[in-house]
Amino acid sequence: MNYQPNEEQTMPAVTVSDITVLPRISPQDPAVVRERPVKSVTSAPSGYEGEGFPVRRAFAGVDLRDLDPFIHMDQMGEVEYAPGEPKGTPWHPHRGFETVTYMLDGIMEHQDSNGGGGVISNGDTQWMTAGSGLLHIETPPEHLVVSGGLFHGIQLWVNLPKALKWAPPRYQDIRGGDSALLSTPDGGALVRVIAGEVDGHAGPGSTHTPITLVHATVSPGAELVLPWQPDYNALVYVLAGQGTVGADRRPVRKGQLAVFGAGDIIRTAASTSQPQAEPNLDVLVIGGRPIRESIAMAGPFVMNTRAEVIQAFEDFQAGKLGTIPAVHGAPTELRSTED
Repeated sequence: MNYQPNEEQTMPAVTVSDITVLPRISPQDPAVVRERPVKSVTSAPSGYEGEGFPVRRAFAGVDLRDLDPFIHMDQMGEVEYAPGEPKGTPWHPHRGFETVTYMLDGIMEHQDSNGGGGVISNGDTQWMTAGSGLLHIETPPEHLVVSGGLFHGIQLWVNLPKALKWAPPRYQDIRGGDSALLSTPDGGALVRVIAGEVDGHAGPGSTHTPITLVHATVSPGAELVLPWQPDYNALVYVLAGQGTVGADRRPVRKGQLAVFGAGDIIRTAASTSQPQAEPNLDVLVIGGRPIRESIAMAGPFVMNTRAEVIQAFEDFQAGKLGTIPAVHGAPTELRSTED
């Protein structure tokens, strides 16, 4: 490999003028660690969410047993809105899991009926534990609606075990600068740890369900080898660019998800040649300890039984999941389904 570290590397929301000063991830000895094999690579179909913003359904077609403890993930955007076009979601309920909203570019406002809320942009994360239930809304700020602009983010749903589905709601506002920044041994990749830990370096996110959440930017021709908790599953989603995954160098590109099997390390490499508009390989690496409990879900509720889902709809319709200020209007009406 003829990779030479750049003097400056960037990824959305983070600029490092000297990557050599960052802590390095320890080299992994292939004679000692087990390489995780690639089980599958799937392509995310496109759709629309909320009031009409475009998304890629990252987990579509993947068995929930391979995703556990994760339920759902959308790549929101990447879209350049004209003035008046930015869209969000209306007020809506959740119960039984956590939503993690990570903004790569753009601005998003959040407010919930438990008193949580804030504004995130350019590398910030909002971590909302719905738990026993609440209402929330996500919208672009008014000035962005007026001006238009770039919008690009991720929303990940993290399941909660039965014992925590009725936990009190909580909200975490994680600033981009609080994440642990690391580099690979040759300086070829910039690694951002948002939650969990990598090689002993912990991210700021506090999780009910043990998980690790990483965003990495890999320069052309460079390789990312991450030590990974053996009892966690392992998923790599390509946010931008193209490259390979696993020891057999299976090709991946933007909008694809790689599911890994058991082992100790995850291997991802960036192609030497990248699309002109995407100079680096950007990946989201996630994994967690599987909960291995029954799942019943419909709409915005993720529970263990169908009866609990029906109860969630009834509680929402009875106003038991919280109230919102009258100035914001009524929450979206929901219809109970068996899907």
